[in-house]
Amino acid sequence: MISLEVLAVFFSVSVALGLAPGPDNIFVLTQSALYGRLAGFVVTLGLCTGLMVHTTAVAVGVAALFQASALAFTVLKAVGAAYLLYLAWQAFRSGTSSLPDDANSGVSLRRLFGRGIVMNVTNPKVAIFFLAFLPQFADPVQGSLTLQLFILGGVFMLATLVVFGAVAWGAGFLGAWLKRSPRAQTIMNRVAGTVFVGLAFRLATAER
Repeated sequence: MISLEVLAVFFSVSVALGLAPGPDNIFVLTQSALYGRLAGFVVTLGLCTGLMVHTTAVAVGVAALFQASALAFTVLKAVGAAYLLYLAWQAFRSGTSSLPDDANSGVSLRRLFGRGIVMNVTNPKVAIFFLAFLPQFADPVQGSLTLQLFILGGVFMLATLVVFGAVAWGAGFLGAWLKRSPRAQTIMNRVAGTVFVGLAFRLATAER
């Protein structure tokens, strides 16, 4: 089984990676600011569910397909970019609205959860990153590699919950300011739309 020392190092590295600016934490930031902390936490849970998919893919060897097949990588990349452009379109047409409290965000939590899953699963670079990253901390001498990879994936998800949960909480203060300023809501929606377009471009131009 994986030693506690290795798990501690892996968790620390995972936290550092979560803190690095990227599509997922920017996504949590914008959704939390627009819809409140609860929405940010739900999006984070969706992203972590997507990480479960990637962990399973790596554990059973499916992720290797995306590293070996240019077509599979391109198709998944196109789906992810199209979804981000759809979110951008929604943000640009939102305008202003009355942002409610966290307890009732005014937007379907199921939809936000789904957004998090799709955002993560349709990013092929996450699958390839997991394929390259997780096995470095697994040791065949310590037992089943499949079990070790699932454990590492679980630790990575825990680190993601901690970091992105903090991002969602902090962004909630920005959301409180948006409630008091309709003009700020419009600006934030435009910023969110621009971020989604930027993320779509980044994903569409990503290389394996």
